[in-house]
Amino acid sequence: MASISNIVIDQETTFSLELNLTNDDASAKNLANYTVTSQMRKSYDAATFTNFTTAKVDNTGKVTISLTAAETAALKSGRYVYDIEIASSSETLRVLEGIVTVTPNVTRA
Repeated sequence: MASISNIVIDQETTFSLELNLTNDDASAKNLANYTVTSQMRKSYDAATFTNFTTAKVDNTGKVTISLTAAETAALKSGRYVYDIEIASSSETLRVLEGIVTVTPNVTRA
């Protein structure tokens, strides 16, 4: 079962979220044979989505999702849903999910 964590993304800023995945015994999860994917959508059944850029460090269990300032500028303010999944040839696990709140930008050039 995935953990739940709600996040806030400010429009026109760089966004990054890092998490450290562990095994049941609290040791770092080896991600060598896993791919990481993450998306956000306006609703669970929405056809359009935004892919987060994902990165991982295999032997430490570290996973990072991110968006550039240009990518967050393209988002409309409001509420979205997201999740992060890791997958290998034998399993797919949802490791984190929740609500994304995109806050509007006030300062403009």
